[in-house]
Amino acid sequence: MLLIQNQDNGTLFIVLVAITILLLLLVVVVVLFSVFMKRKNTLLLEQEHTKKKFEKEIAETQIEIREETLRNISWELHDNIGQLLTLAKIQTQNCGGSQQDLDEAAATIGKGLTEIRTLSKLINPEALKNMSLPEALNLELERFNRMAYLKPSLKITGTPITIDKKIETIIFRILQEFFTNTIKHSKATNLDVNLLYKSDTLHVTVKDNGVGFDYHQARAKNGIGLTNIETRTKLIGATVDYKSNVGEGTTLSLTYKPQPL
Repeated sequence: MLLIQNQDNGTLFIVLVAITILLLLLVVVVVLFSVFMKRKNTLLLEQEHTKKKFEKEIAETQIEIREETLRNISWELHDNIGQLLTLAKIQTQNCGGSQQDLDEAAATIGKGLTEIRTLSKLINPEALKNMSLPEALNLELERFNRMAYLKPSLKITGTPITIDKKIETIIFRILQEFFTNTIKHSKATNLDVNLLYKSDTLHVTVKDNGVGFDYHQARAKNGIGLTNIETRTKLIGATVDYKSNVGEGTTLSLTYKPQPL
C-alpha cells in the first residue's frame, strides 16, 4: 500500500510540475505577445507620425515654391518684360517711319512675347507639378540667365531614374534655397549644377564661385536656409554636405537613393 501511495504522490508531483511549466510558458507567451503588440502599435504610430510630417512638409514646400515663383514673376515683369516693352515703345515713337527702326521695335516686342510665354509656364501650377527635376531646374536656371543674375550651367549625366514626384519637389526646393542664398549673399558670377544619375542613386552637386562663408559659424547661428536644407534632406532620407571657405565659393553635394517599395 505504501508503494502505491508513493507512486501516486510521484505522479501527482509530476503533474503539478507539468502544469506549473505550462502556466509559466503561457505567461511568457502572453508577455511576449503583449510586448510585440506594444512595439507594433508604437511602430505604427511612429509611421503615421512620419507620414503626417512628410505630407505637412510637402504642403509647406509647395507653398514656398509658389511664393518664390510669384516673387520671380514679379521681378521679371518689372525688370525684364517691363523694360522690353518700354524700349519697344521708345523705338516705335522714335522710329521716324524707317523700316530698320520698325524691325528693331518688332524684334523687341517679339522678345517680350517670348518672355511672357516662358512666364506662363511658371504661372501654370499643373505644368510645374508635372515637370521632372531636370526640367524644373532648367527653367529656374534659364530665368537666372535672362535676368543676368549670374551665368548658370546645368549638366546631366546618366539616365534619369524614377523618383517620387513629392521627393523631387523637396529636392528642387532644397536646391532653390541654395540658389537664393547664392544670389542674395555670395556675389557669385557662376553657378554650376550637376546631376549624376547612377543605377539606383541620384548625386547632385551645386557650386558657385562666390565669397563663400564659414559653415560652422553659420550653422552655430541656426541660419534658416541651412536649417531648412538639412531638415528636408533628413526627411527624405538623403545626405547633404557643404564645402565652403571664405573667398573660395560654396559647394553643396546631395545624394538620394530611392527606397524600395
